[in-house]
Parts: sequence; C-alpha cells; structure tokens
Amino acid sequence: MRVKKFNGKSNVIGKNIKKYRELRHLTQRELSNKLALLGIDIYHSDISQIENQKLLLKDFEIIAFCKVFNVSYEQLFEDTDNIFD
Repeated sequence: MRVKKFNGKSNVIGKNIKKYRELRHLTQRELSNKLALLGIDIYHSDISQIENQKLLLKDFEIIAFCKVFNVSYEQLFEDTDNIFD
C-alpha cells in the first residue's frame, strides 16, 4: 500500500509536535516512553520522522500526543491551516 502525501509531507503537525516536545524539555526517547505508558508504541526514531513530517499519524496517536503534552487538539494543529495557500 502506498502512503499518501501532500506536497511531499505525510503529516501537518510534525513541527508542532517538535515545538511542544522541546517546550516540555523532553527528548525523543522520553516522549516515546510517555506515549508507551498510554499504550502507544512509537519508537524514538519514529518521532524524528514525525517531526520531519515524513511519517503518517493515526488519529489515536494524535490524541495521545495531546494527552502527553497536555494541549488541545486545536493547539496541536495551530498554524496548519495555511497548507493550501
């Protein structure tokens, strides 16, 4: 199965995930461990790919990121509405 991309990117929130990870002073490995506590298995190497917008995210993974960062869905998607400009 081929992964769909838009403008060469697999997700629009990777930059925000990196922003919130860095604001909380988490390494990619620490973030991976916190997600694992919620039952979400994302390796730290996958987080790098997510942050670089090269890996597709599932809806339940997005919800887990919101929970770990203690941010709303809207906050995680902030500044993403300009992808069609």
